[in-house]
Amino acid sequence: MEFKSFQKIPRVTNNQVIITEKIDGTNALVAINEEGDFFTGSRNRWITPEDDNFGFSTWAHDNKEELMKLGPGYHYGEWYGAGIQRRYGLDEKRFMLFNLLRWRGNNEAPQCCEVATYLGNTIEGALEALGNGSVHVRSFDRPEGFVIYNTATRSLMKYIIDK
Repeated sequence: MEFKSFQKIPRVTNNQVIITEKIDGTNALVAINEEGDFFTGSRNRWITPEDDNFGFSTWAHDNKEELMKLGPGYHYGEWYGAGIQRRYGLDEKRFMLFNLLRWRGNNEAPQCCEVATYLGNTIEGALEALGNGSVHVRSFDRPEGFVIYNTATRSLMKYIIDK
């Protein structure tokens, strides 16, 4: 029988982990190719204002000039607020970009976008930060949970607090 060794398990340290609040909405995507073509998508498909997902494509096309500042690439985020999942007590919908590493610090996100809220680099700290409600939407007292990004493995995991 051929010997098969067990895989090497990467070690995780706190300085390799970035934790952000998980917002309960619907996955949204703005994609811009090198030629400057503009696309919108949901988690599983391309969408258009005529074949939309909770109005995201319509909103994105209305804000196209500002969103083009994202530059070429795939820009994933959460479309949330009025009429979507938890609603967060909002009368409007908002777009929150996931890529905190790109939009934190010197890189300014477009005015029409929010950026995921940093909760620290430990599960205990994230749980404490969300103990009194959402950090991203301060008036909302039932946060869903948080997302853990491991910079070494470039992998994401979610931790759900409230279903």
